[in-house]
Amino acid sequence: MNGNHYCIIMAGGTRSRFWPISREERPSQFLDLTGEGRSFLRMTYERCTGIVPAENIFVVTLERYRDHVLGQIPELAEDRLLLEPYGRNTAPCLTFAMYKLLSLNPDSVMAATPADLVISDDGLFRDTMDEAFRYASDNDVMMTLGVVPTAPDTNFGYIQVQGGRAAAKSDKPLKVKTFTEKPDEELAAVFCKSGEFFWNSGILVCRTAVIREEMEKYVPEVTSMFEGWEKSLGTGGEGDFIRRAYTDCPKVSIDYGVMEKTDRAWLYPAKFGWSDINCWESVYKLMPGKDGGGNAAYAGRLLSEDNRGSLIISRTPGKLVAVKGLENYIVVDTDDALLICPRDERVFRDFTSGLGMPDFEDFR
Repeated sequence: MNGNHYCIIMAGGTRSRFWPISREERPSQFLDLTGEGRSFLRMTYERCTGIVPAENIFVVTLERYRDHVLGQIPELAEDRLLLEPYGRNTAPCLTFAMYKLLSLNPDSVMAATPADLVISDDGLFRDTMDEAFRYASDNDVMMTLGVVPTAPDTNFGYIQVQGGRAAAKSDKPLKVKTFTEKPDEELAAVFCKSGEFFWNSGILVCRTAVIREEMEKYVPEVTSMFEGWEKSLGTGGEGDFIRRAYTDCPKVSIDYGVMEKTDRAWLYPAKFGWSDINCWESVYKLMPGKDGGGNAAYAGRLLSEDNRGSLIISRTPGKLVAVKGLENYIVVDTDDALLICPRDERVFRDFTSGLGMPDFEDFR
């Protein structure tokens, strides 16, 4: 493994899309939603150990999730845990990480990944990342891994590459033409049919010096908050410095702030299996062992009759969950809450937002 290669795991999100299992105090990246026996964060960390030295893995998360991270990755050194006082989206998160890496190794090449991706075929993933690291090391690019769409999906971002359908079929790095964030169903279908678009995997690979140039050029309102980082990061004053930097830092995503504007955006085609677990529908699709009615279940004691296309999850040991006659529904049972809702993601979003989610505490 190359000592100049680093992985940044972004684990600070507070997603409420998996209510009632996911709560603000314990969001989805720290959970095992599919019965794998490992949280999404743990799986991501283990995946990263296959492509960079373990000491070159950093986790960026919120201060209040510190114990969750160290509990799930006890081998992570505390100086590899970057704590944000507030959630400010991915551009500030990566700004913190890039300046930290530059303070340690000006020649570093970084791969940034969300903590809640599910990837199959670890060998192919390692090969792909090795190639992406190699290309990014030798070129001034911001390299996103792109996944070939299997069907129109409005939950993902889409990236169009230059060169049309023929170029998109290659296994070579491709210049990015456009980004589109979560199109509607009609537009997503057009994108898939064209053969020119990839799903945005959320994985970015680039030399740290390159992302610094692009960040300082396109989101100076973010990077200016970190002025004086050279003298503060890696010292006893790092925590106070970061809290001051984040206090007035705007919320900006790396895609909107930089990738949609830079002329250094490239894409590396990824052939490994990939899922961004961002809603209950994605959990349903991922769950193995569906029965003859297409039901996906994860429950200790379950009585299921005449159900079709439903997701049934129980996290209460010893409780019998009996479900009958549901079609395309979500049933999620926990100690203190029960969700019964159509599986349609739009219906779930409208329903939960109307109830003032994300936290059960809101109801007390």
